[in-house]
Amino acid sequence: MSYYKHHVFMCTNERPDGSQCCAQCNAQAARDFLKQRTKELGLTGKGAVRVNNAGCLDRCAEGPVAVVYPEGIWYTYVDNTDLEEILQQHLINGEPVERLKLPS
Repeated sequence: MSYYKHHVFMCTNERPDGSQCCAQCNAQAARDFLKQRTKELGLTGKGAVRVNNAGCLDRCAEGPVAVVYPEGIWYTYVDNTDLEEILQQHLINGEPVERLKLPS
């Protein structure tokens, strides 16, 4: 078993040349929201959920993006409602959110 049940990497990369990147989609605020929600629900720590910033995940055209391990499921999202759905359905109930999944 891995240290975390789910490890979420959220791209917060900003490209200095101004080309499309997750930072332009308020990715840092989204990451902060998901991290805070996992803390509020007592889902953090060993055997639970870890939410991390990630540098460029190289899928900027599909952004903002996040990937959940160990499943390796890639998501895009628009707002905190989408992130809450990922939290409740995938991270808590173990069912990927099909409508937000990106092709692997």
